[in-house]
Amino acid sequence: MCLAIPAEVTKILPDEMAVISMDGVSKKISVALIEDLAVGDYVIIHVGYALAKIDPEEARRTLDLLRELSADEQGPMQ
Repeated sequence: MCLAIPAEVTKILPDEMAVISMDGVSKKISVALIEDLAVGDYVIIHVGYALAKIDPEEARRTLDLLRELSADEQGPMQ
């Protein structure tokens, strides 16, 4: 199964690279597949590449759902 997740662009770098933030974790990725990218945009990330821009509200809803799933999997302490 492949998973692509939303992330916010925090810095545009030379050579079609950018820094993104995923829940407070920064990562350098390729943005070669995206045109007209700006700081603050949300993109879908998969294996170090930004695949497409995504609407900020949709990105937030997806990230909230992922957080809920993670909390559910951890379950109550026994």
